Amino acid sequence: MLFLYNIITLLAAQLLKIVALFSPKMKLFVDGRKSVFQNLADKIQTSDKTIWFHAASLGEYEQGLPVIEAIKQQFPTHKIVVTFFSPSGYEVRKNNTVADVTVYLPLDTISNAKQFVELVHPEMVFFIKYEYWPNYLNELKKQHIKTYLISGILRENQAFFKWYGGFYRNALKTFDYFFVQNESSKNLLQSIGFNNVKVSGDTRFDRVVSILERDNSLDFIEQFKNLDSAQLDKNVNQKSKIVVIGSSWPKDESLLVNYINKSSDDVKFIIAPHNIKQEQIQELKNSISKKTILFSDVETRLIASLKEYNVFIIDTIGILTKIYSYADIAYVGGGLGTSGLHNILEPATFGVPVVIGPNYSHFAEATALVNMEGCISIQNQTELNEAFDLLLHNEDERLEKGHICSTFVQMNKGATKTIMNHILN
Repeated sequence: MLFLYNIITLLAAQLLKIVALFSPKMKLFVDGRKSVFQNLADKIQTSDKTIWFHAASLGEYEQGLPVIEAIKQQFPTHKIVVTFFSPSGYEVRKNNTVADVTVYLPLDTISNAKQFVELVHPEMVFFIKYEYWPNYLNELKKQHIKTYLISGILRENQAFFKWYGGFYRNALKTFDYFFVQNESSKNLLQSIGFNNVKVSGDTRFDRVVSILERDNSLDFIEQFKNLDSAQLDKNVNQKSKIVVIGSSWPKDESLLVNYINKSSDDVKFIIAPHNIKQEQIQELKNSISKKTILFSDVETRLIASLKEYNVFIIDTIGILTKIYSYADIAYVGGGLGTSGLHNILEPATFGVPVVIGPNYSHFAEATALVNMEGCISIQNQTELNEAFDLLLHNEDERLEKGHICSTFVQMNKGATKTIMNHILN
């Protein structure tokens, strides 16, 4: 099976080069890996002590960040190496300040794994949430390098737990310890003979709780919301309510725009789409009949004039989390399609009630918050209209659901501490 896997990986590497000729994202995927080994050789000396973290994409990086920061604090003389599989993670966080070296992870061939591990020579390795690359894991095992899975999530339908899953189960044998999010993941691992497992919880909770400790103010959002110093407390009645729409996709926006266009002028909307390509942003703006401004246009106009607009489209990245701190209601995208629900914990940590689409069953935090009634799941235009109307016009309902969300986040923090206590003891 490993032989077949290696053949398929080598064939895939050649196929990806062809696909890259037609796909900008795949071109980043292929071209970004060309200089990885040279970058590692330039930035890591044989005398350096290193610790390696691997994240599939941006969400996993954010999830693992509390552990990365804790490890960096505990091992200040070690170099931190962060790898990404996906361009959507690497291109956004390639200039992060927590890692000493950030690169793409080369494809999982035997030669790549040997060369990578030799150049990085890590003392410890952390895979965040998932991604099990057999050749890398086998090489780490051969080198007797401690390897951990953090914020792991296992499901019954995965190959590990099927009759044909022996090859995949062998990959799991290379891990020294599993830190998983829930009891069901622990039980699944134990059912196939792994007892080196602990329920630590999800480090994303630690990540979003830490957001509360930083300065989340944005002067242009305050101008848009038309806040003065006396209104900065969310409990003070304000003329306008703010609905923040985060990481929206076209399927989300088709419903949301219908609501926006029929809404009253005492409600303002901030939209931060998942895709910020210029043509799609312009198409979104053109579909909105309310007075709308783009973030990219703010520099050409006085910030003070922002209060005159009803809709603010954020056609940049990196500021959505701070924007959630101004929300009265949050809609988080991805749940109406198959792309995957985006992070609902960021608005929840600010005590903001959340509205999402119906496809959230693979997201434990969303399932919990829907069951606790801090989050509302909608399937169509009618349900979206009803959810927004309820939260906008019933202050008690809005505040209660927001309180459920913030309490849920606070009660689930602490995964990083559990992981670090085990590693250091």
